[in-house]
Order: sequence, then structure tokens, then C-alpha cells
Amino acid sequence: MNKPLLTIVLIVFGALTVYTLAHYGGLFAWLAFYTRDPASWQIFADLVITMCLLLVFVRRDAQANGRPFVPWAVFCLAVGSFGPLLYYITAKKQAAQ
Repeated sequence: MNKPLLTIVLIVFGALTVYTLAHYGGLFAWLAFYTRDPASWQIFADLVITMCLLLVFVRRDAQANGRPFVPWAVFCLAVGSFGPLLYYITAKKQAAQ
């Protein structure tokens, strides 16, 4: 994993998230926006499916590297994309095999 690139993505995405939450008036206003019509439901469903698939990869990686999965899964589900980004940023570098 390219940690510097992931760190940049995390910072830029964090700034976008802060701007979006400030623009829409907080988390509940944001949720109301994304549940108002079928097109928004589709986007939300796509994000849920993507997170589930990503958790499969995180689980496999955690098991292979001796990292705990459950705390990361809860964190990923609570904070969305920030969870997997931080998971991969905080991973220890693997020795060459």
C-alpha cells in the first residue's frame, strides 16, 4: 500500500467531509438528503454493498497479519471510508517473502 498517497486521500476526504457536514447542517441533515428519493437510495445501497465487500478484504488482511478484525469492522461501519483508509495507513510494513 502506498501510505503517503492514502494519507493524502484521507486528508482531502476529511476536508470534503467537514465541508459537506457544514454545508448541510450536520449528520442528520446529510442523512435526510440521502434518503429522500430512489436515486439517493441507490447511492446509499451502493455504498453499503461496497463497505461490505471492503470489510471482507479487511478481514482477510487482518487475519493474515495478526490484527484484530472486530474493532476495525466496528470503526469502519461507524465512520465509513475513514476506517479502511486508517486501517491500511496504520498497517505495519510486511517483510519480503
